[in-house]
Amino acid sequence: MNGMTRRVVIGTAAVSMALSLAACGKAGDGGAENKGDGKTIGLLLPENKTTRYETFDRPIIEAKIKALCSECEVKYNNAAQDTETQKKQFDALVTQGVKVIILDSVDYKATKSWVQQAEKKGVKVVAYDRLAEGPISAYVSYDNEKIGRLQGEGLVKALGAKAKEANVVMINGSPTDPNAPLFKKGAHSVLDTGVKKVVYEQDIPDWSPDEANKKMGAAIDSLGKTGFQGVYSANDGMAGGIITALSKQGIKVPVGGQDAELAGLQRILMDQQSFTIYKQIKPEAETTAEIAVALLKGKDIAAYTPTKVTSLTGEFKDIPARLYDASIVTKENIASTIVADGVYKAAEICTAQYKAACDAAGIK
Repeated sequence: MNGMTRRVVIGTAAVSMALSLAACGKAGDGGAENKGDGKTIGLLLPENKTTRYETFDRPIIEAKIKALCSECEVKYNNAAQDTETQKKQFDALVTQGVKVIILDSVDYKATKSWVQQAEKKGVKVVAYDRLAEGPISAYVSYDNEKIGRLQGEGLVKALGAKAKEANVVMINGSPTDPNAPLFKKGAHSVLDTGVKKVVYEQDIPDWSPDEANKKMGAAIDSLGKTGFQGVYSANDGMAGGIITALSKQGIKVPVGGQDAELAGLQRILMDQQSFTIYKQIKPEAETTAEIAVALLKGKDIAAYTPTKVTSLTGEFKDIPARLYDASIVTKENIASTIVADGVYKAAEICTAQYKAACDAAGIK
């Protein structure tokens, strides 16, 4: 991520937070309102470096809540990858009397005491996308270990006949994200037998593309330009940083990703990135909204949560959950998945720079 992009992202976060805090302040004026009106749902998302949260998750959740409950209000905040900021946002919602909070945590381990305190005050917490610690009421996400397996399979397939002789670099996600070790575990279950060896591996705090870029540079310095034949990247944002580091050294090897970000899809079309993982955000986001509204109205949520999960520490068991599937996306099926599902229009992907590649891939 270059300096200008970073400034824009941080600026957007600051404006977003300022507006959100202003909105919270207004709603909190006058002591009587702080008792909670039974019509407000809190929505806390973890960061804005990954484009999906502001582009998809937030608007889909807000729209579905509005459709199900026209009188309901959503109090939204983004933590910009800061645990202390998210704690303040969470505590503020509880103080204001909000009875249901959708929480996508920055650091899953940190949430235990927050959720316990909230539960004592009758506040129900729905863990969204990432499984938070604590007595949460429901969890909606994907089968994240399976996603890791898909990533491993995507890389092995991209390596082709040379896979068994290939050395691979692994750039994993943030240690504070509970999904990251599951992606890693799933990927290892495939790569440990599918390739020759994982020769360099690093976890990247905050899913930072800049840090992924630096670590890829360090891997090249350590292994040499021909010391590896493929790179596992836990998401598309980091894949961008990794591919920049590889290109700088004139290295061309398969690189995978995750999230089907627009920039990732465009890199796939240009043969810079081999694949991404497409997770249908709409069903995940809409199910979460349905659960939140049901909890707000005191209704049963069993119909939305067909399975049960245990928290990562093993302390909290039988959490009602819904886990969705995902799929590998390559150049061959962008049209039949991403475009067909309306995630991005062909015109958004196929700007002038990518027009020829889109035509070749049959994206219209």
